[in-house]
Amino acid sequence: MTEPTSLAGPSTTTPTASSPGVTTPTSSITPPTSAAGPTATIPSSGTSGTQTRQIPLTCSGHTRPVVQLQFSPFMLDNSYLLISACKDGMPILRDGVTGDWVGTFLGHKGAVWSSKLNRDTSRAVTASADFTAKLWDTYTGEELVSFPHGHIVRTADFINDTHVVTGGAEKMLRIFDLNQATSTSNVGGRCDAAALELEGHEGAIKHVTWDHARSLILSAGDDRQVRVWDLRTPTPVHTYVTDEPITSMDLSADGELVMCTAGRTVRFWDASSRQLVKAYTMPYDVSSVSLHPHTHNTFVTGGSSDLWVRVYDYESGAELEVYKGHHGPVHAVSYSPDGEIYATGSEDGTIRLWQTTPGKVYGLWQSRKAKEDSLLYR
Repeated sequence: MTEPTSLAGPSTTTPTASSPGVTTPTSSITPPTSAAGPTATIPSSGTSGTQTRQIPLTCSGHTRPVVQLQFSPFMLDNSYLLISACKDGMPILRDGVTGDWVGTFLGHKGAVWSSKLNRDTSRAVTASADFTAKLWDTYTGEELVSFPHGHIVRTADFINDTHVVTGGAEKMLRIFDLNQATSTSNVGGRCDAAALELEGHEGAIKHVTWDHARSLILSAGDDRQVRVWDLRTPTPVHTYVTDEPITSMDLSADGELVMCTAGRTVRFWDASSRQLVKAYTMPYDVSSVSLHPHTHNTFVTGGSSDLWVRVYDYESGAELEVYKGHHGPVHAVSYSPDGEIYATGSEDGTIRLWQTTPGKVYGLWQSRKAKEDSLLYR
């Protein structure tokens, strides 16, 4: 096992609107369209209408494509954290409001495909191409436990902060008991034995999430299925089926909707009734989706075949905003817990933070008057 390493210390740089690489996207809003029933086809971006211009904050630090993003689920004193997974093998923790670097977790020897924070943000779990998942202390950066696997690990999440569930190329879910894994008898911080293994997927598992409200595990992957698992049974209790390999899957912030992207389609299922609520077919391949955490009135998508970030009306599917700022496909999108911003991660190795309401005073975004005053009194 790689020796534990500490975070490199406090942030020394603060991204601003004038940071290198920040662009001012100019794009048009598509006229609203109505969704006929739970499914609808979204037309290509139009050229009529206008939208508010905005300048995103650009967060550098990664050297290869950013493949997953997660904000901490709760806010503390109006602040929250953002963790990113990247093919450079070095997950990064940031201040979610400003994008300031907090620390880098060092220890993986391959691409990191997934990184998640637990509910109180004291721990992080990562999944890697080096055939391991790792548990980290987010305060010190120390590697607490390494979970060896027989093949590439693509995804991991916490279960009630007491267990970790992983999935990957082995096509099975492994569940590890953290109390046992971090016990003093666990010499070297290595946990080889899973407390439970769940089999049933026919392809690599690339996404897993824990449903806190219903005590269920949701897993998805290349077999075009989202499986719902009850830990009391060895088989899935429900299966959502798509017609393309799944590129992202998660729950809405309130746990009421299952969100999934596959091919060019974005789907929303009711997590309780398991009925399809909305399905929108886009004119591009969709890589990721995130729903506004409070209002559910908008969702944002990233495209795996272009450089655009798009915001849609949830009820009608109308395209509201289109932004270009990245220099490569957008692999990951995520709303912040307060819904004020959303983050995007790209093939270009950067993370960009965008305002839900462009021009609003928030974080490092200042009002125009504040900017003028700061220049006047220099």
